[in-house]
Amino acid sequence: MVTFELKDIIKLKKKHPCGSFEWEVLRVGADFRLKCMGCDHQVMMARTLVEKNLKGIRKPED
Repeated sequence: MVTFELKDIIKLKKKHPCGSFEWEVLRVGADFRLKCMGCDHQVMMARTLVEKNLKGIRKPED
């Protein structure tokens, strides 16, 4: 099982229509709130869907 933390940057398999693959984690639980790093659009996704489509996780630069 993957451990997610707030402010992590995750890379998903499919890109957002704006062209970005990276999302910032704003809420963690059974559902995730993600913010697109390209256009700041926010979406809610089920944990299972995020884990299935995950390509990588990185910590934000401070």
